[in-house]
Amino acid sequence: MDSSGKLEKERQNLEAFKEQVQRNNQLSDKMVDILTSFENRLGRLQQTILPIYNEMENLQLKKTNIEKTMFALDRVIMFHDVCPRVESIILGRPNGSDGLNEYLDAMEKLREAQNYFEKNNPQSVELENVSSLFKTGGDSIQREFKEILLKHSRHVQPAILIDISTNDDELVTDDSSSVSSISHFSEIVSSDLIRLADWLISQSRDEYMNVYARVRANTLTKSMTTLKEYQKTGSAGSTNMAIGQTMGSPSVKSKFPHRSEVTVTRKTSKRIQHVFEKKANRMFLKASQTLGQSTGLNLGNRRPTLIENREDIVDEQEMENYLISVIALQKLMQAELSLMVGIIPIKHHHQVFQIIIQESLANIVHEGESIATRAKRCIHRKEFANLFVMFPILKHLAAMKSEFERTMEGCDPTIRGQYSIILNTLHSTGVRTLEEIVESVRTDNSMGLPRDGTVYQLTSDVLVLMEQLLDYIDSVGPLLAQVPLYNNMVSHHVTAPEKYKYLLGLYIKKVLSQLNLMLVNRSDSYSEPGVKYLFRLNNCHYVVKSLQRSALLDIVSLTEPECENTYDEMIASHKKSYQQCWNRILGFIVNLDDVQVVNGRLKDKDRNIIKERFSGFNKEIEEVLKLQRGYTIPDVELREGLKRDNKEFVLPKYSAFYDKFSQSSFTKNPEKYVKYTPAQVSAMLDRFFDVAA
Repeated sequence: MDSSGKLEKERQNLEAFKEQVQRNNQLSDKMVDILTSFENRLGRLQQTILPIYNEMENLQLKKTNIEKTMFALDRVIMFHDVCPRVESIILGRPNGSDGLNEYLDAMEKLREAQNYFEKNNPQSVELENVSSLFKTGGDSIQREFKEILLKHSRHVQPAILIDISTNDDELVTDDSSSVSSISHFSEIVSSDLIRLADWLISQSRDEYMNVYARVRANTLTKSMTTLKEYQKTGSAGSTNMAIGQTMGSPSVKSKFPHRSEVTVTRKTSKRIQHVFEKKANRMFLKASQTLGQSTGLNLGNRRPTLIENREDIVDEQEMENYLISVIALQKLMQAELSLMVGIIPIKHHHQVFQIIIQESLANIVHEGESIATRAKRCIHRKEFANLFVMFPILKHLAAMKSEFERTMEGCDPTIRGQYSIILNTLHSTGVRTLEEIVESVRTDNSMGLPRDGTVYQLTSDVLVLMEQLLDYIDSVGPLLAQVPLYNNMVSHHVTAPEKYKYLLGLYIKKVLSQLNLMLVNRSDSYSEPGVKYLFRLNNCHYVVKSLQRSALLDIVSLTEPECENTYDEMIASHKKSYQQCWNRILGFIVNLDDVQVVNGRLKDKDRNIIKERFSGFNKEIEEVLKLQRGYTIPDVELREGLKRDNKEFVLPKYSAFYDKFSQSSFTKNPEKYVKYTPAQVSAMLDRFFDVAA
């Protein structure tokens, strides 16, 4: 295409563009006209509607004011009319949850009316009427709180307390499960009490907390008292009865019988069971190891006596019951803490709680002090074995101390210290028991020495007591650990249970040392040397044999590795000392080298000497036989061994004397002087200790 054609085409496009611009201008003018017309119309409409709108706004404001005035009038009328409308409700009682809702709503209406009249017309009769009815309602709410509390505050049944106190859990555990098993209030009752308490707190009527504290304190005391009565009747089971009925059993356990209140079978507590299960056959354990005498668990006079006042005895059943009571109190105290939540404001918990527990805790302390008092009487009577049952109980009480302290945290120090009083009292009694055993052994003069030189009754008693202590290593060990005399002798690096074994070993070693010293001192009162040394020998031999056939030797060897060898040396020494009783006899049959027999003939002086020697020997051997037939060596092995020693010590010398002079012509009447052949002397020696043979 040439340039003229292109120019023509551009001219055409320009013309078309101009036409388009012209049309747009025309449309713009029309749009401006329309908008101007619309604006004018809106202006005229605004001038018409605005006065109407303002008038409607004024009318709406008047309407609102009228409604507010009517509402205020209705409210004022309601305040003036509230007493007649709610009087029947207030003069009744809030019965049940629905009734409580209605009652509290009525009280809220009275409260609002009271506030209105106090602010707007404090001198009005209406205020007086409303205030009087409101006070009546408040009194009724407080009375309702007390009635509900009294109605549902029932003591916990002894069977339940025994169950939760003797469960198979460890002693120190999370007690939430145990606490949950003590259900004082249902959910509905708790909800009602909380709502009533909230209202009373909102009105500063906190005297209800004193009511709560007194009622719950009485309930707690009743629970503990009922448990105590239940235990006294024997319904909770009797360990002593079980012991009496099954004393031949090697393992007697503390049991609780089935109860009508509980239909399921409950396992006996391992904790309680382990405290007592090894005690039943202890009274009979040593029957075959003594001289046919009773084992006798008392130091001192072993003769049977009748105890005039059985209440002075601290027995296993009583201690078991006491432990159960302490555990039950702990569970009940924790339950009371949980029960207060929502009913008592947190800031008042400690104050109310200590009022609740004070009497029951004081009763437990008093009971512990009573046990300690009677235990001291047992100590005075030297009935030490009766007190051993205190040791495991003391151990469990000590283990519970931290739990008690957590439960009573925040209470007054005098309240928190009550549990420590129990522990300290029983602890001091336990320590005194151990100390008095040592002292009683050291100063023993309670009975005369056996005339036959047999095992001293105290020796048997001490060994039985010491063997019983083996059952209480975990209980006695902590007691001894608090006595500097023993604790300072143990390395601080040694930990339980080895430390407790070592401590018990130290204690038993001390008891045995005092026993040995006492036996030696007492034996000096024998006038005849033979029985003196037989007495020492019998007792020393009995001690070492008792140590060997029990675990005592292992315990004592921890502190005295040469214990067994020491006793063997003592036995050998006593045997050697015993042989001194033969010195006078041997004096007649030895050292006769100066008597000469020449061709079967003797000088008159020599004949007289031989006569004197035979006569003296005969007289002395007969006297010794008479004495020592009445002596006793209860151990067969020791008895036969001592007879052999006597023969080996006497017969060779007598045989030599007899062979040398019996056939010599020292007398015309040899039968007068030569009364016993060596065989006859041997037979005489076999008759020694016949009473025990």
